[in-house]
Amino acid sequence: MPAERLIYIMKIQRILIAVDDSKYAEHAAEYGFELAHTYKAEVGLVNIVEPVIVPAAGPDMVTGAIFETSAGPDPELLNIQKQASENIIERTTRRLAGDLNVSQFSEFGSTADGILECAAQFAADLIVIGTHSRSGLDRLLVGSIAEDVIRHSNVPVMVIPFEEVD
Repeated sequence: MPAERLIYIMKIQRILIAVDDSKYAEHAAEYGFELAHTYKAEVGLVNIVEPVIVPAAGPDMVTGAIFETSAGPDPELLNIQKQASENIIERTTRRLAGDLNVSQFSEFGSTADGILECAAQFAADLIVIGTHSRSGLDRLLVGSIAEDVIRHSNVPVMVIPFEEVD
């Protein structure tokens, strides 16, 4: 019997790349776009904005007591955040897309959940995300968006580490 090897070739047609305004995400985007160019894949570029909720001003602010209400998201602040998100996506697209077809997603909500929702909406074959390479107490306190995406994704997730060079 001939010794044949069954080689599985991953069919990558749609890559979702998560970006923010960090060098970690920029590094991951460069990697993801190189992969997309290699496979001639469509790209979904996503930036998730976690809305800032401004606490309601009132007597509680003066006394230092814990308050239970908030003013909710400030519409002006939401517009500023949305514009910043769109700028990140546009800048990344101009710099890396070349002739690739790019769909843009700028959403509000939890970052990991938003990435997963956009991956489903885009019908991604692969999610590319950067990592800050946190460890120890910093990781415990801050959490890991990449880890959350990996745990809950229905498609493969490629995590691109970024090493600081001293």
